Parts: sequence; structure tokens; C-alpha cells
Amino acid sequence: MIELKTPAEIEKMAVTGRFVAHTLRTLAERAEPGVDVMDLEHEARRMVKARGAESCYWDYAPAFGSGPFRNVICLSVNDAALHGKPRPHVLAPGDLLSLDFAVSIDGWVADAAVSVVVGADAGSPAGAGVPDADASAALIASTRDALDAGIAAAVPGGRLGDVSAAIGAVGRSRGYRINTDFGGHGLGRTMHGEPHVPNQGRAGKGLRLEPGLTIAIEPWWGMGTEALTVDGDGWTLLMADGKKAAHTEHTIAVTEDGPRILTLPE
Repeated sequence: MIELKTPAEIEKMAVTGRFVAHTLRTLAERAEPGVDVMDLEHEARRMVKARGAESCYWDYAPAFGSGPFRNVICLSVNDAALHGKPRPHVLAPGDLLSLDFAVSIDGWVADAAVSVVVGADAGSPAGAGVPDADASAALIASTRDALDAGIAAAVPGGRLGDVSAAIGAVGRSRGYRINTDFGGHGLGRTMHGEPHVPNQGRAGKGLRLEPGLTIAIEPWWGMGTEALTVDGDGWTLLMADGKKAAHTEHTIAVTEDGPRILTLPE
């Protein structure tokens, strides 16, 4: 069931969203060559505890995973597209790292994701000597642009298919193939709820968008195939061809004034 949120409830989700955005920015800045992925997991745990937040991932056990997820953040490296279960891995220049993080504060959830190229200055074109930096940066940029397009389409009176179609149009225009098995979702008191927000769809179709609807929009795709395989850890979803993938996500609210991004830093 979809529950529309009041303006006051959306404000509470925005409080959570600011912490999610701050955490992701902090961890992304620390994702440098020589850093172990598990160091990022443990820093995320410290930040969650210090804020008094509740991880949405710890002990999460949905049907698509293998047993409870005993981590507070998904960290997906290179061909790992989604649900990356943190494990010891020393980051190297050129690694493409996606960070996906969701917590609850005072009972309200926010969820977001970012992708970065390790060893490349985020404020300038990819640096010389970083393997595959240009291709990885282009892949990440396509997911960011698709996210912007999907958010722009989330207006009152529109349809959910408008959001999906806008996302897919950007991905396809850049030459990427899109998987619709996993995508965005509703959220509020819980992390995953209705509606499902696929990354490809038909404009003018689907759920009517109303003020108070809160959804996570999350474009993701890889450099080649759209097919996925499951890693031996039972959680991490890998691109079947072994090529790199990127993932970008925001939690948004549909309001009378248009879409509002809730996972922005202060």
C-alpha cells in the first residue's frame, strides 16, 4: 500500500536525508587508493552510531538476498552493480566504487547512492594514469544525468511511467543497456515499499503522481550487458560480462511545487 506523506512528515524524511547525504559525501572523499573497503564500512558504522540513526541494512533479509545483511552500507566495486556486500579489498586507482546507504532517524527513512572513480579528482576531468577513468566517468555521468531527468519528471499529475521513461531515455541515448529487475522504490517508515520505479518505462502510463508520494529514484547500469549474476556471498549483484557498473540515487518527494530532493547535504 502507498501512503502519502504530510508536509511535516516530508520534513522529517529530509532530516534523515541530510545525514545520508553527509555520510555518503564523507565516505566518497575517503575512497582513495590504498584504502580498504572495510574501513569505509566501519566508518559508516561509527557515523550511524554517533548520529543515533538506525541502519536499514543491518539484519535486512529480503527474498533476493542470502540471509541477513550484516553491514550498514552497500559498497560495490567495478563489476559489482548493486547490493555490494563489503569485504576486504584495497582500492586501486581506476576502481569504480558505488556507495549505497539508507538509515532511519526518528522512524523516517532516506536512501541514496553515489559512484566515484578512485584516484580521479571529482572536481576535474579524470586524471592521467587512472585506468579506464574516462569511460568510468562517462558511465557515472550518465546515471547522474538520468537521475536528474527522472526527478524533473516527478511532478504532480504526471505518471510514474514518465519518470521511468525519462531515466531510460538518457541511458539509451548514451549507449547503455538497461535492466528493469531492480530499480527505485517507495519508502517512508520502511526502506522498501510500493511503488517499484523501473529505470525504463512508457511515458503517460502507470501510477498517477500525487503530492506526498516519496520515492527513491536510482538509475544504474553497466558498460555492456544488462544481465546480472549473483556473487558467491549471496548478495552482491555482478554484471554478467564483468564490465564496470555505476549507480546513483536520491530520495525525493512529490510536492505541490514539484519534486523535492530529500537527500541533499546541508
